[in-house]
Amino acid sequence: MGQAASTAAVANRRERTTAKTTRSTSLVSPMNATEEDDDDIRHPVDRGISDYISDLPDECLAIVFQSLSPADRNQCSLVCRRWLIVEGQSRQRLSLNAKLDLLPVISSLFNRFDSVTKLALKCDRRSVSIRDEALVIISERCPNLTRLKLRACRELTDAGMETFARNCKGLKKLSCGSCTFGSKGMNAVLDNCAALEELSVKRLRGIAETAVAEPIGPGVAAASLKTICLKELYNGQCFGSLILGAKNLKTLKLFRCSGDWDTLFTLMAERVTSMIADVHFERLQISDIGLQAISHCSNLEILHLVKTPECTDLGLVAIAERCKLLRKLHIDGWKANRIGDEGLIAVAKFCPNLQELVLIGVNPTKASLEMLASNCPNLERLALCASDTVGDPEISCIAAKCLALKKLCIKSCPVSDHGMEALANGCPNLVKVKVKKCKGVTPEGGDWLRLTRGSVAVNLDTVEAELQDASASDGGAQDNAIEFPPMPVCAAASTSGNIASRSTVRSASFKQRDLIWGEGGALDTTAFKTHFIILFYTGEDPFHLILPFIHNRILMA
Repeated sequence: MGQAASTAAVANRRERTTAKTTRSTSLVSPMNATEEDDDDIRHPVDRGISDYISDLPDECLAIVFQSLSPADRNQCSLVCRRWLIVEGQSRQRLSLNAKLDLLPVISSLFNRFDSVTKLALKCDRRSVSIRDEALVIISERCPNLTRLKLRACRELTDAGMETFARNCKGLKKLSCGSCTFGSKGMNAVLDNCAALEELSVKRLRGIAETAVAEPIGPGVAAASLKTICLKELYNGQCFGSLILGAKNLKTLKLFRCSGDWDTLFTLMAERVTSMIADVHFERLQISDIGLQAISHCSNLEILHLVKTPECTDLGLVAIAERCKLLRKLHIDGWKANRIGDEGLIAVAKFCPNLQELVLIGVNPTKASLEMLASNCPNLERLALCASDTVGDPEISCIAAKCLALKKLCIKSCPVSDHGMEALANGCPNLVKVKVKKCKGVTPEGGDWLRLTRGSVAVNLDTVEAELQDASASDGGAQDNAIEFPPMPVCAAASTSGNIASRSTVRSASFKQRDLIWGEGGALDTTAFKTHFIILFYTGEDPFHLILPFIHNRILMA
């Protein structure tokens, strides 16, 4: 009788479970008991309910894992042996601490993660990195590797890179920084990896000390390369053969690479490499000759000129006249004042598709800004930083003319609350405004702009926030920033040397002593530590806080 009743109850629960599953389109975990099942806390299988996760194919479980963060995946791998296996076989990205002691565990590690296609090997500066033997084993266990990132692997040599390149010929992206292999290792990658699309090299030590560096490239990878990024290379021009041979190159980024680059760009213009659409130059020895050569790339859409003092209006005019598809233009004049109204007016005349303009250390006037606003109807993002000529009239012009403007950043410009008032009445599509280090703009002006344009996000820096400022704009140059950490507020106050303020702090500290030492001489450690730190930063002697403690200890003894 009881058994029949139990069987009937299980059948009823099955029916209810089936009905609920049919009505609901979301996944329900069988581990979550309903109110009706509170009297039965046994395993779902024991209760006659299917374990839906166990019935889920490994392929579907792998898809679920792929949508999780690395930390969550690690937690899931601890649930059971099946999840451990599926998680390991479905993991395609892996980042390892590439210290020397990684070698003994490489085999077992890649027994579990046997489907890795994107690998990062990073070592800190104070540790000894993996050597060629470890890299060779990795290349043998991961023949389908498509992306490799090497950071501070200073023990790798040309021989190790050559073996790696032969084993991983399907590599599509290589990024290496602070490594010590040289031209031979890099050429081995270019000669074997015909599918290579992105190459990023930073501080490649192996070519830095060579008087006459061995040319790098082009190799078979030149036909597939789309992005080349070189940073902080003493002999960066040894990549010239690769740059000239990359016929499908679309993005070229050169940051702080020594040498005269005008000759290379002149050769590039003669070979008509018109595929380049994105060019970034930062602290590069390039003049108007190089810019005129770059202007032959008629498909150019993005141009960054950051701290290139030899570039003038003449070079920018050449770019504007021939590169009419230009969408983004970033210029950091670096106080050279060699790019101004003439170059910007040319951009306004010939580049109607301009969407983003960042000017740092450039002094445009109302004439060029008005022409940009009138001739560039798609201008959505504008940053004006450290410009002595951008004041309220210029901001009023922008407010009246830039109808498509969505984001505006103004930094270290002679703008006042009148400029904020003009913005409140103009730029109908404006969604975000940043105002930094503009002494004429008061908090009241920012509050009034927020009140008038409720849909606009206004970021107005206070004095404390200015100390923590990091950049000029969302996409502008990053060197226009404060390089030292902000002082604590109490420490900054003490530097004024105001004796009256110090005496006030001392007086307040004695008043707080009663709060620190409670009834019966008990010490409130939290209050003590907090007040001790305050006195330390203000330059006061905190010894008087400790005296009651010493006195109590003497009495107790």
